[in-house]
Amino acid sequence: MSTPTGPLGLDPVLLEILACPAPDHGELRPGTPDDPDAAALTCQTCGRRFPVTDGIPVLLLSEATGGPDDTPDHGGTAATPADG
Repeated sequence: MSTPTGPLGLDPVLLEILACPAPDHGELRPGTPDDPDAAALTCQTCGRRFPVTDGIPVLLLSEATGGPDDTPDHGGTAATPADG
């Protein structure tokens, strides 16, 4: 008997128990807001996107994209302590 696979080739039971590794531990959903078929899991709380490589979720904050630390404007307009 084979294990059923869900989105991204992941076991549906695994998808139910996976959570974002950030302190808020939000629920992870397959895909991204822009691409529901993307090979990623997106946190429903913080918005971080974690890659899924060869069916294995990479739940490392250092590998995540998006989320509260990402700024939509990459032009460097955010204030820094040196701007004082």
